[in-house]
Amino acid sequence: MSDSLRDKVVVVTGASSGIGRSVALQAAERGANLILLARREEKLLEVAAEAKELSGSEVIVLPTDMGRADQIEASFKQIIQKVKHIDFLVNAAGFGDFENFLDQNPQLVTNMFQVNVLGLMYFTRLIARIMIDQNHGQVINIGSIAGKIPTTKSAAYSASKAAVIQFSNVLRLELSPFNVKVMTVNPGPVYTNFFNRADKTGNYVQNVQAFMLDPDDVAWQIVHYFGSNKRELNLPISLAIFAKLYNLCPTIGDYLSLIFGSKK
Repeated sequence: MSDSLRDKVVVVTGASSGIGRSVALQAAERGANLILLARREEKLLEVAAEAKELSGSEVIVLPTDMGRADQIEASFKQIIQKVKHIDFLVNAAGFGDFENFLDQNPQLVTNMFQVNVLGLMYFTRLIARIMIDQNHGQVINIGSIAGKIPTTKSAAYSASKAAVIQFSNVLRLELSPFNVKVMTVNPGPVYTNFFNRADKTGNYVQNVQAFMLDPDDVAWQIVHYFGSNKRELNLPISLAIFAKLYNLCPTIGDYLSLIFGSKK
């Protein structure tokens, strides 16, 4: 791989597994210095060791629960003590739960929004101020195609990802004068541990095999667009097209979603 990210600092949340892990390793292959955040320290250390072997560059590990503002703030204080600039922030932390909304535990929904939305917003607020001061940077928020296409048993999760998408859209406008870019990545289902928690029955994973994405492929595209002006990346192309059609013909979209998309 090239050294295109040599001397660049990449901060990744949710870096212990899934898309976050893959982004960290893809960035390491390009020589980046990494700051990795997630709850599970032992998993973070494994990713850090692999990343350092790939890059030979610095890897900082900060065990952090992205649903807790106090831990986010404590990790941020450590970051600004350890690095002089931040070039890229990838917000990949998040979780889902597939259940009929009226049966869903309200506390679980609260926790989901704390991690998927509020934690992401708070951490981005802190990091973006550094990017404004240095007059460059890029924020990449992992949303979901679920934030664009409604399916049953995902009301709370879809709402959280729709919030991430719209937050990113407005943030892009606000940060544009400071040469700070914002990109949203909205993947469909991805082969990750996400479904160990979200898909309790295993039915959904079985039913959406045709749309499942490899996290390494998603990560490659994310890192490929580091530094670009691309505003949104929707994957796979079939679901990206469906999302556009849904906006044009929502009644037909609801019908098709009930038949083909609500297989949880």
